[in-house]
Amino acid sequence: MGTGITLFLSLVIIIIAWYIHDKYVQRTHQILVNYPIIGRLRFVFQEFREPFRQYFGDEKFYESMDKLDWVYNASRDKISFSSFSPAQPLEKPKFMLRHTNIVLNDDEVDNEFNVTLGENREQPFFAKSVIARAPMSDGSISPEGTRAFVYGAKMGGFPINSGEGGLTSNFFVTHYDYDERYMKEVRGSILEYKIFKLAKIFFNEPVAVDLYRKRVFKNDLEADTYMFNKDKECFYRPNWEAPLESFPSVVPEDMADIILQISSGFYGVRTKEGEFDIERYKKQMSFCKMTEIKIAQGAKQTGGKLVAKKVTPSIAYYRNIEANKDAFSPNRFPYANTIEELFNFIGTLQVASKKPVGIKIVISDHDNIVPLAQEIKRRIDLNLPYPDYISIDGGSGGSATAPLDMMERIGMDIRDALYLVDKVLKDYGVRDKVKISASGKILTPDDIVIILCLGADFVQIARGFMMSAGCIRARFCSGATKHQCPVGLATQDIKKRKHYFVKKHSQNVKNYHNNILKSMKSLLAVMGLKNVKDLSKEKLIFLDKDSIIHDDMDALFERRVLKKKGKSDES
Repeated sequence: MGTGITLFLSLVIIIIAWYIHDKYVQRTHQILVNYPIIGRLRFVFQEFREPFRQYFGDEKFYESMDKLDWVYNASRDKISFSSFSPAQPLEKPKFMLRHTNIVLNDDEVDNEFNVTLGENREQPFFAKSVIARAPMSDGSISPEGTRAFVYGAKMGGFPINSGEGGLTSNFFVTHYDYDERYMKEVRGSILEYKIFKLAKIFFNEPVAVDLYRKRVFKNDLEADTYMFNKDKECFYRPNWEAPLESFPSVVPEDMADIILQISSGFYGVRTKEGEFDIERYKKQMSFCKMTEIKIAQGAKQTGGKLVAKKVTPSIAYYRNIEANKDAFSPNRFPYANTIEELFNFIGTLQVASKKPVGIKIVISDHDNIVPLAQEIKRRIDLNLPYPDYISIDGGSGGSATAPLDMMERIGMDIRDALYLVDKVLKDYGVRDKVKISASGKILTPDDIVIILCLGADFVQIARGFMMSAGCIRARFCSGATKHQCPVGLATQDIKKRKHYFVKKHSQNVKNYHNNILKSMKSLLAVMGLKNVKDLSKEKLIFLDKDSIIHDDMDALFERRVLKKKGKSDES
């Protein structure tokens, strides 16, 4: 055999071995599973990113590339110190934090970052963290991605919002200690079970479970709706047809703290005909801590949109809709033809669940919030139902599927909207009755401290948690193009999502949340504050584009968001 042939065959063997290693052996880099060998170019390009930034431009959509790097480093539990200077300093205008001359040590700052919502409800929600993962539907997110978020939320002790897709089986991935009266179990034959045990010896557990699932469910299109119980070594999913009395009266301790979101499509709590199913709602609330009614979203002032590619048989099962057809919800929530009707519906849910109920809205100006504040005040006086909290999404809030023409044209920036809502509720004397949640391009600890200073009680983060779960911002989330999410996080493409590292990314999700709180403690320490509840707008300074310093936030926002004559004095 000639030398040339020998070298050629050796090269082929090396490439094949390299391919096998990347796709089937290594479990460090997600991208290499879906793109063996060639995916390594990503790491090469990353190395050239900083040296070539001066030629190809800086980060434009976010405030700086440094903020994105902070998220990725925090997720991997790496130290996030900068040397010499920021790679991309924050542009003016910008908010600044007031420090104190006599600072605290980090260990002098309270470790408590909790908040209570719905104090007047029979079962208030005591959130252990002021930070939650924002709404992301199971459907827009892959089943594996949802499981990673749920594991991370449970380990990290922070709430997770279901998104408008409702409470799917993937939210039960930590719930092994269940009552079989409300859970359906499926087991394989003796032969199938033995093959599964053998597969666990030769392969990793996810591969063995996937093989077991295929043998047990065969051609069942809803096989993905069953979770795997490692303790019992069986598959399970909630039996929503079981009677209400079979479901727990208290949320099981082995579940994450879930916020159930209900959209105009009533997904998860609807009949086949699309009507609201209050019995199904009560069953789902057996596992959730509070409810959020989605009236609007920052980047999407239309009803929710899930393209047909993402409406798999499993997603159709969860949502009680037809598979493989676009799931486009109505723009207007069915029980929100008037504010009075919406608040009455909120009252219905409060009675049914005995838990807090709030609404998610977007603010464009003073006139969006005043009618709500007026109605809340009237109802408090008359002892009628009103929302326990208002969740405000900034106009730049993200979405996997949104009309481009709405993304930058609808809704205020979250900081302006938050100040306005907080002020108007105070003007009407109802601020102490209603908590405020905020979301919209909030990534890092300094973002959160500023948001809390401006009046938020609670923060819901989407983009940061997405990046912590492996998102590389490829912008293929919608599924409407020929490209799919390359890491398997925001796709229903079976080839991509089946290789998603659930456990690895769940740890990263937990790390991101934990490092936010850790860094928030450091910020509070230099501000001389012992508790996160001590934050207020008096702790902020604003540096405008002309480098003029504004230390009176009320005067600043009067000019920024209260332009209309007489609006700032209305009450």
